[in-house]
Amino acid sequence: MKTTSRAAAPRRLPPEERERSILDGAVALASESGLEALTVRAVAARVGVTPALVAHYRPVMESFVAEVFTAIVAAERDEVIAAYDDAVDLRANLLRLIETLLDDSRDDVAMVWVQSWALGARNEALGARVRAEMDLWHSALEDLIARAIAEDPMLQVDAGSSAWMLLAMVDGMSAHSLVHWAPRDRADLARRTLSAVLDVPVEAPTIPLSLETTPLAATPLAESHR
Repeated sequence: MKTTSRAAAPRRLPPEERERSILDGAVALASESGLEALTVRAVAARVGVTPALVAHYRPVMESFVAEVFTAIVAAERDEVIAAYDDAVDLRANLLRLIETLLDDSRDDVAMVWVQSWALGARNEALGARVRAEMDLWHSALEDLIARAIAEDPMLQVDAGSSAWMLLAMVDGMSAHSLVHWAPRDRADLARRTLSAVLDVPVEAPTIPLSLETTPLAATPLAESHR
């Protein structure tokens, strides 16, 4: 007698666990293949459930993509900012932060960021999350720099502008690395950029120095995520 095999039905889980498994599966899929890979069918295949079940828990795919984006980039931000060491000077902390973000092992997050800027132009839910995460990155870094300035009067820089410049550099280099167009020594460029941001030339001691008084600050900067 001929028999046919049938795929096993998904194990029944409590709604909270099933919802978590769908989000975790989508995060893993986006981390491997980017936000563009997120479709109802692709997520269902990843989790091992039916597309209808994914649609039941996440009926609006545009909002789900935004949710997955936030989960990925917020986790990285929390991890990197938490590594800031108050016992180490600002320059060493910022250099370590930049080198961490530029490490090849983080290209998956860089891909998510790059795709979010493009997809967010048409997906308003994603665009709103992107803007919020960019603001959070800037605020976090600005706060770290401001704390260091408060403890060291010799640091005569503007925390907000310094944060924008460092984040713009990280964004650009991260995007470039995805197509293998980057300096051979990204760490060296990171050090040079950091010096340009923190080392304000002392040319007129009688004038209070700030980032706004330097030629570098006159260069317009595109908004940056991190």
